[in-house]
Amino acid sequence: MRLYSLSVLYKGDPKVRLLKAAYDVSTFNFFQRSSIQEFMTFTSQLIVERSELGSRASVKEQEYLCHVYVRNDGLAGVVIADNEYPQRVCFTLLDKVLDEFSRQVSKIDWPSGSPATINYTALDGYLSKYQNPREADPMTRVQAELDETKIILARKQNSCCKIM
Repeated sequence: MRLYSLSVLYKGDPKVRLLKAAYDVSTFNFFQRSSIQEFMTFTSQLIVERSELGSRASVKEQEYLCHVYVRNDGLAGVVIADNEYPQRVCFTLLDKVLDEFSRQVSKIDWPSGSPATINYTALDGYLSKYQNPREADPMTRVQAELDETKIILARKQNSCCKIM
């Protein structure tokens, strides 16, 4: 399970603007990293452009899943992950990031903003924290613990039945 990109964009008229982004391209070949990052930026902008205000969607692009959330005020977030990463955790992350971003960055700056002019530094931290959904998301952690408990109980039940 892996997150590759976390982006905050603004869906304005006439085009979508990238406001801030964080990438983890460390698993790719060194010489491919910049083109992969460009692909992720382009894909994020394209998906937001094609999404309606107030919508959430997950789009498969090659071997990646792109999760997008476009709020009614035009602020949008995109997470690019592998196919195994839990969808619910991606949307939880997008909710959290967009809420925090809208509190820290004035709405006046969104239509004209760019990664160089927007002062918001939390994306890299969120991208690394959410690499392991079990540690970052309480619901995923509880589900994993329940799964482990079921396995242990099933083993004990099987061993008890063999003794009788």
